[in-house]
Amino acid sequence: MDMQVRLTQFSHGGGCGCKIAPGVLEQILSKVKPGLVPKQLLVGIETSDDAAVYQINENQAIVATTDFFMPIVDDPFDFGAIAATNAISDIYAMGAQPLFALALVGMPVNQLPVEVIRKILEGGESVCARAGIPIAGGHTIDSVEPIYGLVAIGLIDPKRVKRNSGARAGDELVLGKPLGVGVYSAALKKGRLDDAGYRAMIESTTKLNTPGTKLGTIEGVHALTDVTGFGLLGHLVEIAKGAKVTAEIDWDSLPLLPGALAFAREGILTGASGRNWAGYGSSVDLGPKVAEAERTILTDPQTSGGLLVACDPAATEDVLAVFREENFPDARIIGRIRAGAARVTVS
Repeated sequence: MDMQVRLTQFSHGGGCGCKIAPGVLEQILSKVKPGLVPKQLLVGIETSDDAAVYQINENQAIVATTDFFMPIVDDPFDFGAIAATNAISDIYAMGAQPLFALALVGMPVNQLPVEVIRKILEGGESVCARAGIPIAGGHTIDSVEPIYGLVAIGLIDPKRVKRNSGARAGDELVLGKPLGVGVYSAALKKGRLDDAGYRAMIESTTKLNTPGTKLGTIEGVHALTDVTGFGLLGHLVEIAKGAKVTAEIDWDSLPLLPGALAFAREGILTGASGRNWAGYGSSVDLGPKVAEAERTILTDPQTSGGLLVACDPAATEDVLAVFREENFPDARIIGRIRAGAARVTVS
């Protein structure tokens, strides 16, 4: 819709491309002491997981996360929907079921029309409605850049928590959504993304990662995360380091958004892609198929990206069946886990 304002003009970076570079983030957090860590805190900051998990009784644990960012698109409703989908994804990435959300809203109130801000909130509310959860409250501030996101709360059986550090040698890797959202967002800013491309971008970034809840019930699923701001390689590095294994990726098996690689070959990319590579490239080995454009796709920040699953090969068909049932036609096997140093290789 035409709201007479371009949201992206207010933001220095959009979507998950706003994240602090992984190398810088590691330096910041390396000196942070976790303080009191009760035994009930099953998942904290130790492995850069998607959400915190706190056990409240034998059969229930609370899953809590938050995510917010600046506009990745100009349409306010779409921006709100993307941000909400992205935030709730961290609940699904733990194998949990979302319960409710709180809205985080920062807006330049003297520069954005009230109707634009209302449309952003409506976009987020529409996604929460699809997830079957209420927005039960939140917090607002007057800020220089538009910021929107959610605190998301979920529930899970403690025995079914899926961390990003549980991968085992022999596991297969499954990716649920195609890559290239960051490249698309860069093309959009340059006026190069056509209507079909924009629709593909919105469809991907507003598709809730609902398979995560069912994947949490599959014993053969050993690790689960979602691919967001650090790109596919960055989240694979976290999996590899957490489990002390090597993750192997087949470039030809990766699902890509239509035309994303062609854009990358034109040099259309986000600044976050280079920052990502600088942060973790020393832990990655790239094969001869991976030139600069391919590396751009591998490090491309994925706003509201797909679930990444490490599972026993005997469970792979069950995993893919869950994705099919939840209407994720691009889900596919993209590689495997083997014993070895904590590295990622791409062939």
